[in-house]
This record gives sequence, structure tokens and C-alpha cells, in this order.
Amino acid sequence: MSAVTGRYAPSPSGRMHLGNLCCCLLAWLSAKSKGGRVVLRIEDLDTMRCPRSFADLLESDLAWLGISADEGGSAGGAHGPYYQSERSAIYQHYYDILDRRGLVYPCFCSRSQLHAADAPHRSDGQVVYPGTCRDLTPEQIAARARPRPPAWRVRVPDEEIAFMDGHLGPYRENLAQDCGDFYLRRADGVFAYQLAVVVDDALMGVTEVVRGADLLSSTPRQLWLYGELGLKAPEFIHMPLLLASDGRRLSKRDGDVSLETLKARYTPEEIIGRLGYLCGLQSAPDPRTPAELADGFSWDRVPQEDILLPDGLF
Repeated sequence: MSAVTGRYAPSPSGRMHLGNLCCCLLAWLSAKSKGGRVVLRIEDLDTMRCPRSFADLLESDLAWLGISADEGGSAGGAHGPYYQSERSAIYQHYYDILDRRGLVYPCFCSRSQLHAADAPHRSDGQVVYPGTCRDLTPEQIAARARPRPPAWRVRVPDEEIAFMDGHLGPYRENLAQDCGDFYLRRADGVFAYQLAVVVDDALMGVTEVVRGADLLSSTPRQLWLYGELGLKAPEFIHMPLLLASDGRRLSKRDGDVSLETLKARYTPEEIIGRLGYLCGLQSAPDPRTPAELADGFSWDRVPQEDILLPDGLF
């Protein structure tokens, strides 16, 4: 196996937009510029929102653009299955490890309770779980479970986790104060992203994770999980977000510059070249293939601040 194994792990909840594509492209370029391999994992934990037809379309779009994985997706490989919806038994094994150590407990808090005005919030608006259900008695748990099933959280220590991001530099967070106990499993039985992504990246041999800066704050809790589960953590590289010209986050729900629209107007090389220009990889939006951008790729050329999509470029 190559010394570097990257991955892209899109969620097929709709047609990819430019921000999703930019992340896939930079993950591919980063790994390939180091002579590495790339894994395609389909993050379809929520099967109601992520039908297989969207996953197939996503894979077809990436192949059309020349961003092909070395393993994963429908092609399979040695570390499959590559669809999270097919990996529940694997997640259960690692969930049970934490549960046997007394780190998992049921939580009955509703969304409205979690977002109440007096609940602690981080500077970015995310709720810091105050531990409301952390020390319920067996009798209290039984009483609350009768009307509604619980979700399940993991107890985090009052401990600071620090790491060096491969693009954004040093980052640190106190798990108890800045995050709080986080979900491992939803009330409907679906495993949470934080557990699934840690288990998947470790078992699939991923050594380098490239993803959006909006997931930077997830990294400390994931690093803690790697340690608790005895798994080897990858290097993390967080890229700037691609924003609409008005500063708004791009969204599949809003149909922002989707692949469906782009494919009708541009060749694959034109799309890749424009993205390369936005990411600082070339001085003009000239057509390029992914392989051409990989030659000489460096994270030093990619901005650290979020990137506004100029009017008229797409």
C-alpha cells in the first residue's frame, strides 16, 4: 500500500454542488501529488436522505470529471463495504467497546431543550451539551424511556486535545468545556457521524483526511475517539469553504451551482480549471485536467480564508 492514502467521503443527499466538488478535488490532488492512493467512501448513514441512486450519480459525476478513486464506491476493494449504510455491524463492535467501559449513556433531551436560550453555546453557535442526562438513575432512565426511546452519548473527559492541522495550523479544544458529551447513536438506531468516520478512516487505512473547515471543531473529539478505541489517527487537513458571492454557504438544498447545471455548460477541463483558479493553483481559469493540477500541487498555494465565488466565473 502507498505511504499516503487519502479519501473523499461525500454524502449523497442530492446532486453535488461546487463546494462538494472542490473538496473532492483537493483531497484527490493532495494524495496524488504525493504519489498516493484515494478511497471513495459513500456516507449514507441516513438512508432516507441518501438513496443509492444519488450515490451512483455522484460516482458518475466524479468519473466524468476525472477524479477517479483507486478503491471504494461501487467498484469495491479490500476494505469494503464502502457504503456506511452497510457497515452497521462494524460500528456496533466499536460502540460496544465504549459501552463496556461505562462511557455510553442514554440521553432524552429534545432538540428544543438543547437549543434553549439558557443552554451553553460556543462562539460559532453550536450547543455545548450541559450533561443533563449524564447521571440519571436506573429508575429515571426506565421512566423516561417509556414514552420515547433515547439517543446515546459518550462521556468525554475534562481534557484539552490539541493538534496541528496540515493547512490551518494549530488548533486546541477542551472536550468538556467546548464540546460536551456528544452523540454516538441516534434514537432511531442510526450511528452518529463522529463514530462512523473514525472507524471507517482507521479500518480503510486512510492516512490523510482533507475536508472543509466547518469540520475543524469535530477533530478533537475524533482524535479522542481514536485514542479510546486504540486506532491510528490520520493527518487532518482542513480546506477553506467555497461560498456564494454574497457570503452564503453553498447548499444542495438550494441548488447552488450543481453538477447538473455545470455539465450542461462546461467541459470537465473547464470546470476543473476554474476550481483550480479559485483555489490558487493557477493564475487564470484555464482548462485543466486533475492530473495536470496535481503536478506541482502545494497546500501553500491554497488560501486559508473562505473563498467567495466570483460572479460570472460559473
